[in-house]
Amino acid sequence: MAEVAEANLAFYGAFEARDLAAMGEVWERSSRVAVTHPGWPTLRGFEKVLSSWRAIFANTPYIQFFLTDENVTVDGDVAWVTLYENILQEVPGSGDEGRSPELGDSRVAATNVFCRTAGRWRMVVHHGSPVARGFQPE
Repeated sequence: MAEVAEANLAFYGAFEARDLAAMGEVWERSSRVAVTHPGWPTLRGFEKVLSSWRAIFANTPYIQFFLTDENVTVDGDVAWVTLYENILQEVPGSGDEGRSPELGDSRVAATNVFCRTAGRWRMVVHHGSPVARGFQPE
């Protein structure tokens, strides 16, 4: 479980650093990978996935994640992490050098799926869905 948690943190580290090379190292380089960014259609295949990160990084001057409710499950050579991404990011025109002062402005429910290949955990699926502000399940 610790190795999966480390692979998951490497994903968010690459995202915060907006480091395309590091992001490429997190993902399995195959046609079976898929990503669904909030509001985007599902993209399949390593090249399309990496291209999506290139576009996001080019248009994201600052982003920071506060991860909560992380749950790691491992079943053989497949693992998944469910969590909330509480996102602090630059919003044009928000003042204070563009950084939004509110942590709750953007919350995403995410599922990250990893497969162990050649002894290393690599991401094969990232799915993020926005969470409505103030939503509390019954």
